[in-house]
Amino acid sequence: MSRVGPVKPRGEQKWVRDRVRRVLRVLRDDLWTWRADPLPPSVWLRWLPHGIVCLAAFGVLVGDADQLGENGGVEPGFAFVIALAEAGAMVLALWRPVAAWWLSMAGMLVGAVAVRAHMVAGPAHTDPVPAEVVQAGPEFTWPWTAAGLIAHLFVLLLLALRVRTRVSGEALALTAFVTYLLQGVVGAPAYLPTGQLALILFTVVVVLGMALRGRREARSQLARQTSLTAEERARRTLLEERSRIARELHDVVAHHMSVISIQAQVAPHLVADPPDELKENLAGIRQNALEALTELRRVLGVLRSEHPDAPAAPEGGDAAPHAPQPTLDRLDALVENTRAAGLTVTTGTSGTRRPLPPGVELSAYRIVQEALSNVLRHAPGADARVHLTHLPTGLCVEVSNTRPTRAPGPSQGAGHGLLGMRERVAMLDGSLTADPLPDGGYQVAAFLPADAAGPPHHPGHASAPDPTPTPTPDSDSGPNPTEDDTR
Repeated sequence: MSRVGPVKPRGEQKWVRDRVRRVLRVLRDDLWTWRADPLPPSVWLRWLPHGIVCLAAFGVLVGDADQLGENGGVEPGFAFVIALAEAGAMVLALWRPVAAWWLSMAGMLVGAVAVRAHMVAGPAHTDPVPAEVVQAGPEFTWPWTAAGLIAHLFVLLLLALRVRTRVSGEALALTAFVTYLLQGVVGAPAYLPTGQLALILFTVVVVLGMALRGRREARSQLARQTSLTAEERARRTLLEERSRIARELHDVVAHHMSVISIQAQVAPHLVADPPDELKENLAGIRQNALEALTELRRVLGVLRSEHPDAPAAPEGGDAAPHAPQPTLDRLDALVENTRAAGLTVTTGTSGTRRPLPPGVELSAYRIVQEALSNVLRHAPGADARVHLTHLPTGLCVEVSNTRPTRAPGPSQGAGHGLLGMRERVAMLDGSLTADPLPDGGYQVAAFLPADAAGPPHHPGHASAPDPTPTPTPDSDSGPNPTEDDTR
């Protein structure tokens, strides 16, 4: 009677076939293909010198073993060891150039001594063979074999590229000294001298390596210095902008301190028979306010002058050094001056105007001033629009321009106009956006909170200012053609 095994469900058999096919497909895609992702160009360039050195080392291994064994009379196994040492020194020089130089020198010295022993055991010759004898038959090159000379050239070149100049000079001097001892002092019979040629080639290679190393170090130092200079320039520009903002806000703070001092002085006269404690406290308030004003004047004297010991001088030739800081009341005059410079400017406001802190009005005025100046410098032929939106929580300032009609000329500014705007907005805990428009124009939008408690979330403005200025076509802080007051 036949035995029938259990029949697997049809679904399970299909699942097994699908798994097998999937595995076979993966193996075919992974192993039965000749295509692979190419190495990036940087990888090829980085490993190209290593490949050249390894290929040359293989040639030195074959050539030196043949020269030492066939022509030098050295035992083939010993000749292969010497050739392997000199070829290995070339590869080792890619990572350990000093150790590779010692290995190359040791291989050359052992090979030269072994070949000399074979030459001394042969026919006696007291001097190097003359030229006509060399032409008649090949003689062994000594103390440097041709392959050994090539190997040491590679080692010295890599050594000069990787170590200090003094170390390269010392290695060259010791190589010359060992060559002189072998060829000039010890000597050997019946050989073709290679010491003079080797020293000339070694000197050329070391000088070339020193020059390439010096050029590489100079370029590295230049790049590092350029980076430091750029960082220092950005830092100095930031400090200068903050100093300018501090000078402008001095008048605002000094005004409030003067009001406190005057109110403290007048307050006792507004009360009939004020107690002595009240008089004493108000006198202390007045004295502290006066001392604060004195310190503010000292700080302002330092900020207004490049040298602290120099007297304060006006920044402009025709402007007073202590002119009052502008507010939004002078915005119309700013727009008229900009129009006189050739820029078409339209203005608009929305919302109910409310009293704003002096710092907010000053910052709004400066933002509009800098934005219009950037339009004049970077968007010739464009039209500008200034719009102020008064909100219960603060002030929105928007300055936009249309697409310029011609290419801008070279700017004389430092390229940090947006940096000053961001510093002013960050000081008030506001927000600033500066982005190009789809039609080719540009827009600067800022929100300045009235209470400096932080910007609210409203459409069209970022929730927080970006502390890092983004380079834009309108970022500049050069001479302002519309500025009619001292900073």
